[in-house]
Amino acid sequence: MDPVPDLPESQGSFQELWETVSYPPLETLSLPTANEPTGSWVATGDMFLLDQDLSGTFDDKIFDIPIEPVPTNEVNPPPTTVPVTTDYPGSYELELRFQKSGTAKSVTSTYSETLNKLYCQLAKTSPIEVRVSKEPPKGAILRATAVYKKTEHVADVVRRCPHHQNEDSVEHRSHLIRVEGSQLAQYFEDPYTKRQSVTVPYEPPQPGSEMTTILLSYMCNSSCMGGMNRRPILTILTLETEGLVLGRRCFEVRICACPGRDRKTEEESRQKTQPKKRKVTPNTSSSKRKKSHSSGEEDNKEVFHFEVSEKRKCGCTEMISDLMTCF
Repeated sequence: MDPVPDLPESQGSFQELWETVSYPPLETLSLPTANEPTGSWVATGDMFLLDQDLSGTFDDKIFDIPIEPVPTNEVNPPPTTVPVTTDYPGSYELELRFQKSGTAKSVTSTYSETLNKLYCQLAKTSPIEVRVSKEPPKGAILRATAVYKKTEHVADVVRRCPHHQNEDSVEHRSHLIRVEGSQLAQYFEDPYTKRQSVTVPYEPPQPGSEMTTILLSYMCNSSCMGGMNRRPILTILTLETEGLVLGRRCFEVRICACPGRDRKTEEESRQKTQPKKRKVTPNTSSSKRKKSHSSGEEDNKEVFHFEVSEKRKCGCTEMISDLMTCF
């Protein structure tokens, strides 16, 4: 047989290649620390081993992390689908007031006390004054939420129409209600009901005033297709602290081109539909009795006149005396 030719170094055996691999330096090995007891480590060549046998069984609970139960009273339940729209002044006697603007065609916002309804123009500021009887807790907020008024629509979420949303570029462009004049306003969308709201920290009144004013703007018309679509809405304004409602007030809102005209029209229509009060008729029976009684007294005082001739004067005198005895 022909002798096997020598292979180049790159094609040598694996053993020769392995022998060329250098070992890591000794200082990189883990050495016993000073806190460990003397004699627990045994030197074996270049390594130190524990002079103890490991446990023969593996504790499968070593990775279990105890979970502390959360008290049930600290878990906030998901909000209800149907929001509460009844007034609740609470212990702080929450009260809302609106500026008196009248029904002129030039006004951009006006409030009807008769209808408990705010009329305002699109994207125009509506001042609302908030009054409480005592100072709320620190960190209290005011929350404004829009809901549909009628029962058949109350489960739907009030949002801006697609047209007005596309014209806006802010992050909260789908929200109907906005708070103006405050950098601390925050916009929320409930993860359960998808209802949208805006909050602002409660600020105490300025010196010399008992009211705190917030500025609300409504960013869509009530008649917008794809949005409210002429469905009446309510605004729920709540005073809250740490998720607890301290007070609640509700009022209807109509966003239109001419608030003064629409307010005047609806107030006049309301007056026409109200039933007229009946006039109180006098008690005729008592008046009749009084009249008959008085007429009897007048009859008793009536005077009778008789015409008598000369010849029968004596006989008439006797006749008159007889007639008087009959009465």
